[in-house]
Amino acid sequence: VAGLSTLSHPRSSSSMALSGVLGALDFSSSRAALEEEPLAVATEQLQSAPLLPDPHMRCPGFEKHVKMVHGTTTLAFKYQGGVVVAVDSRASAGAYIASQTVKKVIEINPFLLGTMAGGAADCSFWERYLGMRCRMFELNHKQRISVAAASKILSNITYQYKNYGLSMGTMICGWDQTGPQIYYVDSDGERLHGSLFSVGSGSTFAYGVLDTGYRYDLTFDEAVALGQRSIFAATYRDAYSGGTIRVYHIDKDGWTRISETDSMELYHASTSS
Repeated sequence: VAGLSTLSHPRSSSSMALSGVLGALDFSSSRAALEEEPLAVATEQLQSAPLLPDPHMRCPGFEKHVKMVHGTTTLAFKYQGGVVVAVDSRASAGAYIASQTVKKVIEINPFLLGTMAGGAADCSFWERYLGMRCRMFELNHKQRISVAAASKILSNITYQYKNYGLSMGTMICGWDQTGPQIYYVDSDGERLHGSLFSVGSGSTFAYGVLDTGYRYDLTFDEAVALGQRSIFAATYRDAYSGGTIRVYHIDKDGWTRISETDSMELYHASTSS
């Protein structure tokens, strides 16, 4: 028995040396990790799962799909220099203006931004939760999460809560290894990839300006001005949009807050000229 043990030892050592040179994983050491990985993924998904059964299937009244009235205007578009994100800051409760200073851009990480449209509590909570999930991904995998993966995490969460009354229309914008990216995610779990989005009650008016002035080869100043002008057009015509117009820019070095301008100042400037 001792002889057999002695003969097998060099083979084991050479196998370990070869795996070290080639950078391959030793199966015996990685087997436990491979077996635990599905459990870790399932546990992570379970942490964001609903605690109660689907009320749409069990509670009378939920099948009516009552659509709450929420007003705002947010937009994002890609151009040759990166991504421009622009939002207003008004929060309304029906016809009542509840606030003029709401921050509708959630800074998920230095390279990812999320916008808020719909229920402020829903958007704020789940996008901050997304920030935690993105940070956990970075710690586990030693690399920055892609925009596609981050948006997919949020989409999976909102789909689990479909028919639970969430009200969300968000854009996940950022820069990753593939360049600038924008994804639209809503409270039904829908996830769309595109180059230009506007979300909210004032998006109809913002799209009119965006479609007229947008082109991919915009300069930095032209892109920022287009984003600001589009939100201003929405605040001028949409009663549920207003307050401060905030503009962000995302490039390979991360996001930057470009400007915060009162929409009334832009209105007076446009009427006096």
